[in-house]
Amino acid sequence: MKELSVSVDSLWVLISAILVLLMQAGFAFLEAGSLQSKNAGHITGKQIITLAVSSIVFWAVGYGVAFGEGNAFIGTSDFFLNGVPSGADSIFVLFQTAFAAVSLAIAWGGFAERAKLAVYFIFGTVFVAIIYPVVGHWVWGGGWLSTLGMQDFAGSTVVHLQGATAALVGTLLLGPRIGKFIDGKAKTIPAHSIPFVYLGTFILWIGWFGFNAGSTVSVGNGEFFGYVALTTNLAAAAGALGALFTAMALRKTADIGAMCNGVLAALVAITASCAFVEPWAAIVIGAIAGAFTYWTSIALEAKGLDDPIYAFSVHGISGVIGTLSTGFFAAPALVKTAGVGKAGLFYGGGFHQLGVQALGVITAFAFVAVASFIVLSIIKATIGLRISAEAEKAGLDVSEHGAYGYGETEK
Repeated sequence: MKELSVSVDSLWVLISAILVLLMQAGFAFLEAGSLQSKNAGHITGKQIITLAVSSIVFWAVGYGVAFGEGNAFIGTSDFFLNGVPSGADSIFVLFQTAFAAVSLAIAWGGFAERAKLAVYFIFGTVFVAIIYPVVGHWVWGGGWLSTLGMQDFAGSTVVHLQGATAALVGTLLLGPRIGKFIDGKAKTIPAHSIPFVYLGTFILWIGWFGFNAGSTVSVGNGEFFGYVALTTNLAAAAGALGALFTAMALRKTADIGAMCNGVLAALVAITASCAFVEPWAAIVIGAIAGAFTYWTSIALEAKGLDDPIYAFSVHGISGVIGTLSTGFFAAPALVKTAGVGKAGLFYGGGFHQLGVQALGVITAFAFVAVASFIVLSIIKATIGLRISAEAEKAGLDVSEHGAYGYGETEK
């Protein structure tokens, strides 16, 4: 029976890993649909690069930094998986590799339509080898935040806030796209395919069940991973409506793109709290994340930030909301089941858990922001971050890859 249980658990983690890997296709459709058609081929190629770099670098270095034995701040063993048994452990490595690839894919959202292809290789390698896994070690690898009892079940901070913070730094260093701001006012660059945006969103929504429910890494307690899937779905639904109603209130339009981003924002937020909160709280968290993300995307753009797919609003702001939410909504019985941290403020737990969550958010953001700024500044001072104005106007499909993504022979 024990061998059967291990086999079933391993199969569940493998299926979940495949679902998370499928999210790369979701990002490809979402970004390609949200941006200009002259960059669509580049965007899909970028996702292949993301997964390829993440797979090799996380195997060689990242896994050891995140999950290897070491100290409270960094893992110092298991590089190239030396000492890691095969079987179930290999499946867990694949599962965590998929998470690292998602975080890196989020980071590229802030670089879209103007970054050099070489940047994806250089920064991607450093991000997956060092930046991402250090915070992963703090929270999931037995590091200092884990010791404090930080609740981040599937990565609102570890995966999403990290990727979004790198995206923000990249956005600031690259500057806005040509034509985005005219006389200080933001110009809308229309999405070239709303159906692509929807398809990408739907793929990500489905993939998220692997992300969250898969993080139980076991089917031994069927009620637990099923419950996590339920709260995940409820939050996503609430996020869609929260963003839609906010768009209707602020801009008097039923914005489809906003609704899709509301789904993603809610999924980001519930990622930390899916195992700790009751269904009603999941709906509240999702609705807040969807609405707040839409508002912050408008506010940040008005301040001159050209974040092409609103990576920081969707994954950063919502990552903060989700991480802090357990400090308010973590239910005692669910905390006991998950085995991490304490009950939230609204359940008589006081401010302790909220304080731990806030500390995790602040330190993760600060570390990733500083590390990303240093690495990207070095790249900018040497080979440069941004393509030429001529290449940007022509589009990255032809300037970086020699052919248009839609097979056009001339501009």
